[in-house]
Amino acid sequence: MSGIIEKFQSLFPIVYFNIGIRYLIAAGIAFLFFYVLYRNKFLTKRIQSAFPKIADYRRDFFYSMLTIFFFSIIAILTFFILRPYTLLYDALSDRSLGYWLLTVIPMFFIHDFYFYWAHRLMHHPTLFRSVHKVHHLSTNPSPWTAYAFHPFEAFIEAAIILILAFTVPTHPFIIMLFMVFQIIYNVYGHLGYELFPKGFHRTWIGRYINTSVSHNQHHAHFHGNYGLYTLIWDRLFGTIRADYDESFEKATRPRSS
Repeated sequence: MSGIIEKFQSLFPIVYFNIGIRYLIAAGIAFLFFYVLYRNKFLTKRIQSAFPKIADYRRDFFYSMLTIFFFSIIAILTFFILRPYTLLYDALSDRSLGYWLLTVIPMFFIHDFYFYWAHRLMHHPTLFRSVHKVHHLSTNPSPWTAYAFHPFEAFIEAAIILILAFTVPTHPFIIMLFMVFQIIYNVYGHLGYELFPKGFHRTWIGRYINTSVSHNQHHAHFHGNYGLYTLIWDRLFGTIRADYDESFEKATRPRSS
């Protein structure tokens, strides 16, 4: 036990820094670009006309730093403590580049499916009041909202790392790259701006891609649109909001700033 504790103590600052820097870069660049440097230029792409308050940014940043603490614990547990029991490969040379790229596909859908049901569970009245409400304090989300979770929800969110390690025969580096994609898309979902073009939601692929409008609706109204990367499960299980198409069209309609 003492050896495990020592390993945690030695690894924690490094892992926390690595996860934290990815969040700071992804959220920071998006915030700088859309909320500071080009705030006025992209006003026509705003989903909600109002902007969050400074207190909202501070609260989201605080909870995100706390979330990264728990993400770090799960990452150390997965990649170092439980590593011998997982399906993870030790060397990238064990398989071809094509194989590693293919492992991203099951990771994508496993995470998407897991998030959908975990998210719906968080909307059970008891869990919502005591846990998920922290994330929904941001009714008008910003990039800093991406990791703004209650500690319990942070554990639930981070558990996907453990699940992937035990279900997908891949390399830790590939999971790390996948988590980079995850935070980038997470920031986009909370961006407050819609980047997809007008009419995208009616294309054959756009019907199943989660958009910033979709997740913004979820934050504003607290129900429906539970997906992460896709709308597959929302459409399949009937939780897509009835006014989603209308809201997407309104957000992408040509407007003057």
